Amino acid sequence: MNKDDRVLLDADIREPLFDYLEQHHGKVRFLEEKVTGKARADVVMVLPDRICGIEIKSDADSYTRLAVQVKNYDKYYDENYLVVGSTHALHAAEHVPAYWGIISVELIKGEIDFYRVREAKPNPKARLKNKMSLLWKSEFSHILAGNKMPKYAQKSKKFITEKLIDKVPEEVLHEQISEELFERDYTIYD
Repeated sequence: MNKDDRVLLDADIREPLFDYLEQHHGKVRFLEEKVTGKARADVVMVLPDRICGIEIKSDADSYTRLAVQVKNYDKYYDENYLVVGSTHALHAAEHVPAYWGIISVELIKGEIDFYRVREAKPNPKARLKNKMSLLWKSEFSHILAGNKMPKYAQKSKKFITEKLIDKVPEEVLHEQISEELFERDYTIYD
């Protein structure tokens, strides 16, 4: 391999990362810069049965905010990945829990190349109610209708979340949340 010396920035990594993840996972949707608790997720990857948080640390980035980001990602996402430039690859595992996946990225012969250092495992700290907070009110309406439940038109998202968690099997909700996020139309704001 012929490794290039150019420093990869976040902007260099994103589009090739999306291509790589689509090849690896098949059906996928990406949401960028999603507020996640008190942090902002670089990328949220929606899969048919789960949602993954992705934090990108390019060669130009530091780990300064990563501890806070990890804490917040862990509350919301079923799996999490840290995508790191080659300068961070050797020490990335020291900065994230063992259930986080790590993907290394480097420039080889002018091409961006990805390497899975480790696969993500199910996040033991994820909470379904936090994940559901990512949904818009109209998306809750679709899920309620799909489960033949009342509309709860005048009720809060918190109330609806509790009703859904109480009445619908968790694995069904995970799939329904993913489906709503696959269908989300950003030209309509809820």
